[in-house]
Amino acid sequence: MIKDNIEAIKTEIAAAASDSGRAPEAVRLMAVAKTKPLEMVNEAVAAGVSLIGENYVQETMAKYGDFSAGTRPFSLRLIGHLQTNKVKKIVPLVDGIDAVDSLHLLEAVNKEAARLGRVMPVLLEYNTSGEDNKSGFTDKDSLYRALDASPALTNIEIKGFMTIGPLGADEKTTRAAFASLRELSREAKERYPEIDFSELSMGMTHDYVWAVREGSTIVRIGTAIFGERDYSK
Repeated sequence: MIKDNIEAIKTEIAAAASDSGRAPEAVRLMAVAKTKPLEMVNEAVAAGVSLIGENYVQETMAKYGDFSAGTRPFSLRLIGHLQTNKVKKIVPLVDGIDAVDSLHLLEAVNKEAARLGRVMPVLLEYNTSGEDNKSGFTDKDSLYRALDASPALTNIEIKGFMTIGPLGADEKTTRAAFASLRELSREAKERYPEIDFSELSMGMTHDYVWAVREGSTIVRIGTAIFGERDYSK
């Protein structure tokens, strides 16, 4: 089932990439394994997925705690909201942190990465929907203050941006949110040419095709790969 699901998703990604004038290889598929066992992760990896996303620090520790970053046959990223008091727990385990939403968190990740002698790739999360229940920078001023400070943080490597589309919105509204992140990335590249803004992580199970058409380079798919989540466990 997982292999078939992945193949179907890759076909849709390729078609959407073509619609936006890009090659299918320009978009990477991240399998989001929240609440799913390691056996299912391994099945997705065997089917060709090389990028795994997890939302929760405690679950990530329980599932992957026997493996330090860089020792797995896939890249593991934390994509959920990260509290600064959990930075020390997660930095040794993951290959990237994709939801950095404040300068304070950026500094905390940098400090722990320096202690471990690592350079941590990060994405900056921006709240494009304006919904209060979502994390992310909410205005350009606070984002630019973080970017202004980033050259001094030598143990983090900013790779781009991520966002979560508006919940339950129609195609026009959702694509407008994704387009706004694409535009923000363009502005940031002009303002900070020394920083790599090559990644745009946009799109999940319900809206990834729209995201690819708006320039996403990483889509985060959970339910469409693994099936519905059982939060009772």
